[in-house]
Amino acid sequence: MVHLYFVMTIAPINPPPEFAKHDPATPAFWNVRFDANFTPWDQRGVPQCLRDYLIAHPAPQKVLIPGCGAAYEVKHFLQCGWTPTAIDFSPAAVAQARVQLGAAASHVHEGDFFGEAILPGDFDVIYERAFLCALPRRLWADWAKRVAELIPSGGLMIGFFFADDNPKGPPFGLKQGELEQMLSPAFSLIEKKTPTDSIPIFAGKEIWQVWARK
Repeated sequence: MVHLYFVMTIAPINPPPEFAKHDPATPAFWNVRFDANFTPWDQRGVPQCLRDYLIAHPAPQKVLIPGCGAAYEVKHFLQCGWTPTAIDFSPAAVAQARVQLGAAASHVHEGDFFGEAILPGDFDVIYERAFLCALPRRLWADWAKRVAELIPSGGLMIGFFFADDNPKGPPFGLKQGELEQMLSPAFSLIEKKTPTDSIPIFAGKEIWQVWARK
């Protein structure tokens, strides 16, 4: 009897790079990751939920994109007639965004979402994409207060929110009811749906929502 043995070769999974310890609330944490091209949170494209929303709401508006990273959505907002302002406090992120945006690079700025340069009334909409979940939970109350300050009555916050009970991060996930508790004093939820094209780090744990400022 002849015995045949099959050996399966499995390609090794590369572990994430080892980074020096930094607080995610500081630019240094994100700079080293962008410099190393380690950005597993980046979809490197425009999510379908945003595409669908902009088709359904063709009236252009002024939109702020905080924690923009590589800012892939900027070009799509521009193509739809919107006026985007993308900000990030990481110089490495801003540099990467400007390279990939080319002629649209002027829409990206180095800046702090909580800083004085971002003024109430300058925007109609805030687009949320992997910014809240990048913030340590100790800053979430400040985030909720800030978005309420920046968005005028009738304005909107649109985007994706990450739900996960894992205490570690980033990404830092929301527990059930936590987002509603933070936003319901100043906002009303008017749209909610599950994305179909989530990247692995967010798959099954993110939801598209639209909140209207009261």
